[in-house]
Amino acid sequence: MPSFVSEFDYDLPPELIAQAPLASRSASRLLVAHPSGELQNHPFSELPNFLNRGDLLVFNDSRVLHARLFGRKATGGEIEILIERPLGEHEALAMIRASKSPKPDSLLRVADAFDVKVLGRVGEFFHLRFPQEANVIDWIERYGRLPLPPYIERSAGEADEARYQTVYARNLGSVAAPTAGLHFDEALLAELAARGVRTAYVTLHVGAGTFQPVRVENLTEHKMHRECYVIPQDTVDAIAATHAAGNKVTCVGTTSLRALEAAAFDGTLKAGAGETELFITPGFTFHVADRLITNFHLPRSTLLMLVSAFAGQDLIRSAYAHAIANRYRFFSYGDAMLLERKPT
Repeated sequence: MPSFVSEFDYDLPPELIAQAPLASRSASRLLVAHPSGELQNHPFSELPNFLNRGDLLVFNDSRVLHARLFGRKATGGEIEILIERPLGEHEALAMIRASKSPKPDSLLRVADAFDVKVLGRVGEFFHLRFPQEANVIDWIERYGRLPLPPYIERSAGEADEARYQTVYARNLGSVAAPTAGLHFDEALLAELAARGVRTAYVTLHVGAGTFQPVRVENLTEHKMHRECYVIPQDTVDAIAATHAAGNKVTCVGTTSLRALEAAAFDGTLKAGAGETELFITPGFTFHVADRLITNFHLPRSTLLMLVSAFAGQDLIRSAYAHAIANRYRFFSYGDAMLLERKPT
């Protein structure tokens, strides 16, 4: 079992990091990586050709918050707040960028509109209290901006308001998009339905921790960020029926997979809400997902470790080398892969 973060490194030409979405969602490319090692290049719009009638796609329906806020400390210094996740109705965890870190009990003026109080620190995050006149999500949605990932070297524009959300997003709570779902448009979803491919949903609210690098060499020392999820009973039933019929469950994105595998960690998938710090590395036993649709992930990231655990480390190395050689677009607005679970 690999134990070192350096085993999950690769060199990526910066020009392959997609800085904007394509004109059409399903115009992206799809690298189909077969367990045999065969790699095939296809348009994403051809995805239905790789699924069978009765197969199930599981999507993450979380919606991205306008989680980037700007303001000032009482001393006048500028700050940037990136919400990590709301905590109840009036509090949140956040990263704060400032010349000097704000102290506990200090007030931060946000958007020249309202004050938040710094309650203290929770690990690398700041614990903030928002005014009680409204829900914390209401404040964020009204005064915040869409938080594009740090490797996109521009501010969010009007086009991102639609394109950095999936077409089926409905439950507010993420600070980063479940990006594998960005390739699906209404026409593609309709074609999949017409072919008898069924759909189900989970909710996992993606936290800012998804962009945090693994800072230790030995993976046993890494502490995974925590994220909230909800698994509906209808989804549990759909997965059970799919497997009983001999069909396959395809997770759309690592977030859908992580939510399902967290809820099935003991071997039995259970409906309900929970929180997960599940860290998936090679050697992990998967209980739910048969296939995975996913974008290309950052070097040395927990998501690269997850896909390596799912499809096999050698296949992922080969697929990433192929994608770079064939000028695939990487990360959130980039292209996608279709993976099958490595035989055990």
